[in-house]
Amino acid sequence: MENILEINGLCKAYEDFALKDINFSLPKGFIMGFVGENGSGKTTTIRAILNMARIDSGKISVFGMDSVKDTIAIKERLGVVFDSLYLAEHLNARQIEQQLKPFYKGWDSQEFFNRIKEFDLPDNKKIGDFSKGMKMKFMVAIALSHKAELIILDEPTSGLDPVARDELLDILAEYIEDENRGVLFSTHITADVERIADYVTILHNGKVWYTGTKDELTENYAVIKGAEEDLPAALKEKLIGFHAYRNGFDALIRTNDLAGIPDSLEYEKASIDEILIYIAKEDKYERHSQHHAV
Repeated sequence: MENILEINGLCKAYEDFALKDINFSLPKGFIMGFVGENGSGKTTTIRAILNMARIDSGKISVFGMDSVKDTIAIKERLGVVFDSLYLAEHLNARQIEQQLKPFYKGWDSQEFFNRIKEFDLPDNKKIGDFSKGMKMKFMVAIALSHKAELIILDEPTSGLDPVARDELLDILAEYIEDENRGVLFSTHITADVERIADYVTILHNGKVWYTGTKDELTENYAVIKGAEEDLPAALKEKLIGFHAYRNGFDALIRTNDLAGIPDSLEYEKASIDEILIYIAKEDKYERHSQHHAV
């Protein structure tokens, strides 16, 4: 499979945060959900892909081109949707179309106005007066009008009502029917990832915790619960985000570690949301134990 996006050994350090050796790739024709709690490094990674943040080391290629050397050629073929509008809010859709047209060789005015109509957006109202959902759809309309082959969305569904979220996901699902395209969208709303993503990359504390297919992720992890006294010591060491309470415990476990567990313990497939919660708990638990060990 040909990759539309490849990240190899990406490192970027700030005073209080660092991306450490980020590696993942997105094959053509697929949607990747990019998840992790706030502050895990999703926006920094996206800024690096867009060459808006200078990387310390590593290599990013988009459409097989270098993200730094070929940044202009890449941006011609890339659509970006941020969670806030990056356009002049005092202008209407027609005025913005006039402004954007010269920047893209492949700009299609007919496509733009068709999309504006299809998305129920007024073409004569200031875009600053659009609702959040309308602004999202407007940015997607722009990406589609210059024939973007990869759309990158940073938290596009946060703050949207369920109907607007649903519409945006439908638009992305339709967009990806062309197998030469790709979508990378970062979100903390994991239900959206479960609904439309083929691949998932989980960032945690500036590192990749998982990257691969969504199905493999949910098949590889389960939530286990029961009475703590029924838990063999050897198994306890393999648990992630162990949480004991008055009448039992729960934790995340790899499905390959389930062999031979006592019948008194229950387990079920983990959702992406649960996986993120247990990763965060594991972190706290480890910090707590280290603190006590000192």
